[in-house]
Amino acid sequence: MSSKILKEIEEMTGSMSGNRQNLTIFYDGSCPLCTAEIGHYKQADTNGDLNCVDVSSAKFEGDAMITQQAAMERFHVRLVDGQQFSGARGFVEVWRTIPSWQWLARLSDRPSVLPVLELVYSFSLHLRPITVRVFKAIHSFVGRNK
Repeated sequence: MSSKILKEIEEMTGSMSGNRQNLTIFYDGSCPLCTAEIGHYKQADTNGDLNCVDVSSAKFEGDAMITQQAAMERFHVRLVDGQQFSGARGFVEVWRTIPSWQWLARLSDRPSVLPVLELVYSFSLHLRPITVRVFKAIHSFVGRNK
């Protein structure tokens, strides 16, 4: 991968900006449901530990650890030490990073709970197109009635 592309990814992920972000979230910014969820995480991130990267952006080309296609198909996060997680495990890492959500991380990060969350997450991926259409319809309806 060219150094220019690596530099662009580093700039997008904040690693060159001096920010003390501890977790990079790779999310689909073209998905209104995903964007709303990331908005909640950003709002709760009072310590500035999250770095949110919109993988639907033309600027995002991926890197040695993740392709744009993989990032669009499934939720991914990367810890500052380079470890990368996806699916339910990725959500647990987000929750672990946000102080007001750490209780959910502790509850979810159990051998009996995480596999169930992964099944639910994997199933929800199949429903995502329908869920997004419903979300858009509700958002449109609420927007018209304000």
